[in-house]
Amino acid sequence: MVRNLRIVLKHERKLYVLDAPIPEDPPANATKAVKDAHNKHVNDSTDVACIMLATMVPELQKDMELMEAYDMAVTLKEMFQQQARQERFEIVKNLHSYKMTEGASVSPHVLKMKGYVDQLDRLGFPISQELATDLILNSLPESYSQFVMNYNMNNMEKSISELHLMLKTAEQNIKKPSSNVLMVQKGKGMKKKGKGKAKVAKAAAAPVAKPVEQVKPQPVPASKHPKEKEGNCHFCHAPGHWFRNCKLYMEDLKKKNGSATTTTRTHQK
Repeated sequence: MVRNLRIVLKHERKLYVLDAPIPEDPPANATKAVKDAHNKHVNDSTDVACIMLATMVPELQKDMELMEAYDMAVTLKEMFQQQARQERFEIVKNLHSYKMTEGASVSPHVLKMKGYVDQLDRLGFPISQELATDLILNSLPESYSQFVMNYNMNNMEKSISELHLMLKTAEQNIKKPSSNVLMVQKGKGMKKKGKGKAKVAKAAAAPVAKPVEQVKPQPVPASKHPKEKEGNCHFCHAPGHWFRNCKLYMEDLKKKNGSATTTTRTHQK
């Protein structure tokens, strides 16, 4: 409530009544300008007090309907001090932990960080521009590391708005991976992976070659041997057999062997 009220009073040029109490009445011999300034402060305080009462719940209206605007602001601050402290803690935590993701736009990120800084200022805890820029630089991703190094090496002292413009310029020079390139690379990886699986499946499905067995030569049966062509016997000159198979030749040979054996025995005697 107080925050929205301060915005309205700033527009109406009456915000000062919340920052300082109404001064004492000027002396009778005071100048007209002093008396007019005092009367204006009183009137502005009354207007602001009415606006504040109109936005309060009935319980708070009863407690503060006789107060001036400045006293109302002090009382409300004391009542909601714990809530303001928790709000300040959340803002500080977000300011230190907020990080820009790689590939995101830098402009919304800087504006978000600036919003945290402005919130602390409205709560009465302003931080220096130098500390604010350091927090912003620390929240940038790795792709801005060269920019951060150059900024610190040149001892630059820029406001948040100036740093914002510099980062927008640097963003144009930082190459971002194209979504099409990423899709192509991803597709290639999947294709290769599929081929590998196909090769494995094909190898698994291929029949295993059996070792070649040596064929032992089978003995040819005697009946299968080719018969020699038989001619005329040289001993008896009969056709159909050779002389070695000739019966007459065999008988003649036995006779000759028997005769030779008898002659040998006679000579020995």
